[in-house]
Amino acid sequence: MPKKRSGGGLSPTQQAAKLLGVSVLAGAVLAGIALPAVGALGLAAKGSVESFDELPANMKTPPLSQRTTILDADGGQIATVYSRDRTVVPLKDVSPYMQKAIVAIEDSRFYQHGAVDLKGVLRALNKNARSGEVAQGASTLTQQYVKNVFVEEAGDDPTKVAQATQQTIGRKIRELKYAIQVEEELGKKKILENYLNITFFGQQAYGVEAAAQRYFSKSAKDLNLQEAALLAGIVQSPSRYDPVNDEAEATKRRNTVLRRMAEVGDISRAQAAEAMKAPLGLKVSKPKNGCITATKGAGFFCDYVREVFLNDPVFGKTKEERAKVWNQGGLTIRTTMDPQAQNAAQRSIKDHVYKSDEVATAATIVQPGTGKVLAMGQSRPYGFGKNETQINLSVDQSMGGGMGYQPGSTFKPIVAAAALEDGMPANKVYPSPYEMRYPSPVAACDGRTWKNDPAAPAEVANENRSEVGPYDMKEATAKSVNTYYVQMISDIGICPVTTMAKKMGVERADGDKMPQVPSIALGTQEMSPLTMANAYATFASRGMYCTPVAIESISQRVGDSTKSLEVPKSTCSRAMSEKTADTINALLRGVVEDGTGKKAGLGSRPSAGKTGTTDERYAAWFVGYTPNMAGAVWVGDPAHKRKMVGITIGGVPYGKVFGGEVPGPIWGDMMSGALEGKPVENFNTVHIPDGIDRDRGDGNGDDEGRDNGDNGGNGDGGFIGGLVGGNNGGGGDGGAFPTPSFSIPEGFFRGQGNGGNGGNGNGGRG
Repeated sequence: MPKKRSGGGLSPTQQAAKLLGVSVLAGAVLAGIALPAVGALGLAAKGSVESFDELPANMKTPPLSQRTTILDADGGQIATVYSRDRTVVPLKDVSPYMQKAIVAIEDSRFYQHGAVDLKGVLRALNKNARSGEVAQGASTLTQQYVKNVFVEEAGDDPTKVAQATQQTIGRKIRELKYAIQVEEELGKKKILENYLNITFFGQQAYGVEAAAQRYFSKSAKDLNLQEAALLAGIVQSPSRYDPVNDEAEATKRRNTVLRRMAEVGDISRAQAAEAMKAPLGLKVSKPKNGCITATKGAGFFCDYVREVFLNDPVFGKTKEERAKVWNQGGLTIRTTMDPQAQNAAQRSIKDHVYKSDEVATAATIVQPGTGKVLAMGQSRPYGFGKNETQINLSVDQSMGGGMGYQPGSTFKPIVAAAALEDGMPANKVYPSPYEMRYPSPVAACDGRTWKNDPAAPAEVANENRSEVGPYDMKEATAKSVNTYYVQMISDIGICPVTTMAKKMGVERADGDKMPQVPSIALGTQEMSPLTMANAYATFASRGMYCTPVAIESISQRVGDSTKSLEVPKSTCSRAMSEKTADTINALLRGVVEDGTGKKAGLGSRPSAGKTGTTDERYAAWFVGYTPNMAGAVWVGDPAHKRKMVGITIGGVPYGKVFGGEVPGPIWGDMMSGALEGKPVENFNTVHIPDGIDRDRGDGNGDDEGRDNGDNGGNGDGGFIGGLVGGNNGGGGDGGAFPTPSFSIPEGFFRGQGNGGNGGNGNGGRG
């Protein structure tokens, strides 16, 4: 008898004898057969049999993980995702050749023995003892099925998988007991069906249907003799007999199966010989798993759906529970994605921004009043290659996105909404100088105040020196005047603005709280395109905010049955009065009609929106809407390193990028395509009277009370007839506008210059 190894363990022969001997004894005891416990074998088995009796009576059989199909709102397929690529099929949909081949090579006495094949065990024990190693196993097809159930239950946890497959007496005993239970409860045909659906065939294919599709691009019911033999041969060692990577080895194994089928009488020797001559006949379909396979450029929408599932408590109390359901699969998820809107978004993105550009763009469309996400796309495709990414630039960090991007002036309408709700008239006038210090102090939440630092006071300036007030709300919004909105938030306080933002679902993309500082009025806090699109949808729906939703319905196939799962519902709440929303709509229509967003206009279809450009031009935006769709477009460097100055985007060179210049046309083309054929709806209109006398003159000869002073001159411009900031000739900057603590009456300021073509210095800010 072989000696023990120096380490104290048993030799391979002793290990085989012990393992298989215990299997014989346990099977015999449970079958009611009295076999004498001989020598060391009997002693070794005693404790194991007692443990065997202590095992639970019923084996828990988890549902088999299957592929999940994600559909658009019209039922078209977007993508298939799976933890394990498997499609469960009944035995009647499996080729008879396949059924015979797997039985012949894995357990030829399957229909003659019970859960344990004592004859096979003794044969294997004898062969292994002679060879000095475990050269032949003795597991029946039923035992193999039970082991695969343990592996399936382990999922993707490597520790649990190792425990489910380790070669120990304890695992073997557990496998035996449950095999007997399975034989009693299911019967041979159902066991064979389950085995063919659960087993791994290599190349990411679980189950015979996925394997048939992977290797031969056909259904399991259509497999011929040699194809069935090839698949049956793979099961023993999917890596060794992989026909894709080692055709010769796979061919030898296939022929072994064919010979075995002839030996047991499933086919004639002539049939076997003929099949052996045939080539493998592979017609490989590559694995198609995950959002990278999505059509219509919807990889990021697909990824968003997955994140919704893994994060929403409706699908399970814990993240682990939700992940288990997702990995189990078998889901058919109908989403809110509108194929027309999605195609329009991707087409517009492709036309305006190349994936190889230094900057990227992301766009999202939502439906006002429902929160349904209709489209989501970006210029850098979903993937792992060059100029590709898996970061969804349209969503918050918690949903697979980045840290967000400063929305710039697209945040200003939220400030205006807060002011209107606070009672401010829509024709409110502020002096709005070209540049100024932030007023101080400013009321914040919880009785706190924000104060400007006297040693290093914060200052703000408008985009152009020509932007000098006074302005009313309509003109200040159309021209995106920074100093107007800084004065506005200073008047009403910071808290009404952050409260309004929260009501509209506007939060930082990184999940941090909005700071209590007046600079938020200029869009200094990082947001995602989905957040901004859905916020503007609140204006379109006359003040009703609806939480975003991406899933319409889910059905799940479990075994032979299908059940419906509960899905998240949009929750709608009133964020502002209808009058406030209608007033904002009137303000933002002016942006696309006469303001910074002209290039985003939709022609005869009523639309509204706002441009946004951040300091240093790291980001540019256009967010806009019609009564039936709202969309946001962001352009910038996700890494926040490349300023959009002296840059080429989509093959077009730009000296400086503005929100109305690049994002605006993307938005216009996207929304035109998305809305084509849809009803033309009108906004509820509100008349906003002018807050300023439009007939006044100024030192520049125009009708806006401002003087650019670009060409110098000798006028006597200035604030209040030259009292402040006048300049006699030579151009140059006028004096700073004083910070007012009061509202300026309509028509109080008048340009005091001489007018004319040349301008009269740039002090004329009155």
